[in-house]
Amino acid sequence: MLVHADANAFNKLLENKGTFVVDFFATWCGPCKMLGAVLEKVAPEYDFDILKIDIDENVKLAEEYEVMVVPTLLFVKDGEIIHRESGFFSKDKFKSLIDAYLK
Repeated sequence: MLVHADANAFNKLLENKGTFVVDFFATWCGPCKMLGAVLEKVAPEYDFDILKIDIDENVKLAEEYEVMVVPTLLFVKDGEIIHRESGFFSKDKFKSLIDAYLK
């Protein structure tokens, strides 16, 4: 499920050792909008959350996780960040990343 979240929701999932993807994005970012469309199509196929975190509303969280480029995705499994990917990519690449890191 695609969920717009903040630092509290993110930290709660980390504490609960959750498995999820975090999409750090900005509303003014063209590649973020393109990746957002990909995530909307793919999200229903998986049983974990995809958290969308606006870097302009969550500056401290973006700084804490050293988000220097948007979009940046963090892949989290059992509460551990296991992979980071930045920039736009296709639906097929996203699915291959899920298969590689979260299954």
